[in-house]
Amino acid sequence: ILSTGASTITTADNTDTLSLISTDTDSVIGPNLNLYRNAGNGADADVIASIAFAGNDDAGNATDYFRIFAQIEDASNGTEDVYVYFRSVLAGAEVQRINLDNNRVGIGTTPDLGDGLHIRKADSGASVSADADDLVIEEGTSGQGAGMTILNATNGFGFINFGDSGDNDIGKISYDHSNNAM
Repeated sequence: ILSTGASTITTADNTDTLSLISTDTDSVIGPNLNLYRNAGNGADADVIASIAFAGNDDAGNATDYFRIFAQIEDASNGTEDVYVYFRSVLAGAEVQRINLDNNRVGIGTTPDLGDGLHIRKADSGASVSADADDLVIEEGTSGQGAGMTILNATNGFGFINFGDSGDNDIGKISYDHSNNAM
């Protein structure tokens, strides 16, 4: 199929509308779907591709319920960076759900520059118990145990901060490697 303009493929039933099939048997990836924005010179903040999952609402309006975006963060040759984010409709508005930003991951939020993993729990309106399961590390069935490890340099600190939106280190559990002190 060769097209120089926009194309639409329509089916009237629930069969696969488009299938990409590779009959190659080597260990290289296939089939491939390549979304290529060929706009000459790329620039920082260019959205290079998006995938929309759309449907009609109960009034018959076309709605993008979920979208995946890839956006150039740094287009400099040799130091290119990209971030990918997932957006969905919540209460009629599009909100960011997951953001993969280089070595930072945000779930329910955009991570700050210093964050590695930032999880923001959505407001549910319900009261939250003291044993809320915001982050769970669970042992499998093997009986090997479950845990969390904090690694840092031999002269550094490992810590867990407790705080609120105005002060992120009201309380702290800290380990000082250089003095071998908790």
